[in-house]
Amino acid sequence: MQTDIDPRSLIGRKAFDRSGLKIGTVDEVYLDDATGVPEWAAVRTGLFSRDAFVPLKPSRLASEALQVPFDRSLIREAPDFGVGRHLSPEQELQLYHHYGLGISAPTPPPPDRDFGRLAGEEERA
Repeated sequence: MQTDIDPRSLIGRKAFDRSGLKIGTVDEVYLDDATGVPEWAAVRTGLFSRDAFVPLKPSRLASEALQVPFDRSLIREAPDFGVGRHLSPEQELQLYHHYGLGISAPTPPPPDRDFGRLAGEEERA
């Protein structure tokens, strides 16, 4: 998704799934703690006034609406963490897994053959 979009401008926009079926309306936008970039949108599905979290990175703005590249059924089955609260790293991980999105992790350095451990590995607390 475009990173130059003001997250507040997403609130109130209609959201559609990959087939063009209406999911609902963007209720809230959640920013990444480290970068401040919009990462998740809570979309009011209308189904018992429930909000479903959708990832913004693979989503895009099209004709003043949020186009989410997932099926409506998958979106409606997303874990429900409630809105208005901070998403914990564990909750975000659950959402990434639900949508089948990978989390990019740095590639570990090759093993140090002399010592049998990772080169540059620091002791972890």
